[in-house]
Amino acid sequence: VQLQASGGGLLQAGGSLTLSCVVSGRTFSSHVMGWFRQSPGKEREFVAAIRWSGGRTYYADSVKGRFTISKDNAKNTVYLQMNSLKPEDTAVYYCASSQTVIISNMKNPTAYHYWGQGTLVTVSS
Repeated sequence: VQLQASGGGLLQAGGSLTLSCVVSGRTFSSHVMGWFRQSPGKEREFVAAIRWSGGRTYYADSVKGRFTISKDNAKNTVYLQMNSLKPEDTAVYYCASSQTVIISNMKNPTAYHYWGQGTLVTVSS
């Protein structure tokens, strides 16, 4: 499984941006796709996740109501729509995939087996 993230950029606070993650290789309906982010000096943190089959979504409290994760099965692509961006959203955003993640470890980066290369989002105040 290979993941290719894109869509990052520089924008002002309050703006919107959509990240994309194209999945290639063998995928399974049991896969969970996640978005994580990492700022300098901080640990990688969970942002959102979606089940490939069924589309159930999960969000970190810090982005709930502002970010939306979605997928397009035909395009093998997962999106992260980010609205009302804040300077504290500045980070490198990574998409990730796992066949074995469950509710209890969904927010744990170590539960994900495949990772994209990351895309930088910079939000200025």
